[in-house]
Amino acid sequence: MTCSRCKTRPVIKLPNNNISLCKSCFIKYFERKVRKTVRQYDMIKKGESIGVAVSGGKDSLTTLKVLNQIIKPQKTTKLIAIGIDEGIKGYRNKSLNIAKKYCEENEIEFVVASFKDEFGYSLDEAIKKIKVIPCSLCAVFRRYLLNKKAKELKLNKLATGHNLDDETQSIVMNMFKNNMETGARLGPVTGIKDDKKFVRRIKPLYFLTEKETATYAFLNGLINNFGSCPNAHLAYRNKVKKLISDFNNEFPATKYSIINSFLEILPDLKKKYKKSKLKYCKSCGEPASKENCQVCEYIGMLKNG
Repeated sequence: MTCSRCKTRPVIKLPNNNISLCKSCFIKYFERKVRKTVRQYDMIKKGESIGVAVSGGKDSLTTLKVLNQIIKPQKTTKLIAIGIDEGIKGYRNKSLNIAKKYCEENEIEFVVASFKDEFGYSLDEAIKKIKVIPCSLCAVFRRYLLNKKAKELKLNKLATGHNLDDETQSIVMNMFKNNMETGARLGPVTGIKDDKKFVRRIKPLYFLTEKETATYAFLNGLINNFGSCPNAHLAYRNKVKKLISDFNNEFPATKYSIINSFLEILPDLKKKYKKSKLKYCKSCGEPASKENCQVCEYIGMLKNG
C-alpha cells in the first residue's frame, strides 16, 4: 500500500475518502481542512482576540497549533490559551504542564483558572462532598469558568477542540434526551443568537475525526500518549460514544451521516428557537435555562453538604 497522492509509505487510511496518506500529505490534508472550516463559517476576523480552551490533550493542542499558524501572520489578531484546573489529582496537573510548555515554546499567552479558586472546591473534593456524576458537575463548572475568563480577557470567540466524534455524540445525546433546544446551540459556531454575557464558541476541528486528530497530534510531537480523564467511564457521553463507534465500525460512514443530516436541519432549529426569550440566573446573572443556573445549584448543594 502507498500514499494515494505521492506514492510513499502511508501513515493513515481515511475510510470515508477511501484514501491512504503519508505523513506529509496527511498533515497538509488536515491543516487545509481546518482552514476551510474556519473560512467557511467565518470563525475568525482580523483584529479579533481569539481564545483557545487548552487542556493539554491531543484535541486542544492540535487546535492551538493550527489556529496559531493561521493567526500569527495576522499582526492585528490576538491568540490566548485558557486552561482550566479542575483539580483531578494525578491527571490535570500533568496535562496543564504540557500545555504550559507548548505555549512558552511558541510565545502564546497562557492563562489558568481553577475550580478551587472560583468555587471553593476542587472536583476531587466536590464529588466526595455530594453525590453527583463527576462529568456532569465538571462540564457545568468548566463551561461557566471558560466563559467568565473569556469575558474578563475581552475575547471575541473561544475555540474548543471538539472534533467530529464529539459533535456526533452531542447530537445523539440531545436527541435521546429530547433536548432539541440545546441541540440548536450546536454546530461549528455555537449559540442561537448573540448575547453579551456569552462568548461564542468555535470548533475548527468540526469535520475531522478523533482518529485524524490523534494522528495529527502524534505526528507533530504534540503528545506521546493519549491518557483520558479517570472519571470519563462514568459519563453518559461515554455510553453514547461506544454506541456510535460500534455502529460506525460496521457502517463506516455513520458519523459523517449524522453530522451532515444535522447540519441540514440546524438552520431550521436555530430559526425555531431564536424566538425563545433569554433567561438569566437570579443568583449570578449568567444565561440560564431556568430560575437558577446549574452552577449555582451545585454550589448550593456543596455549601449545604
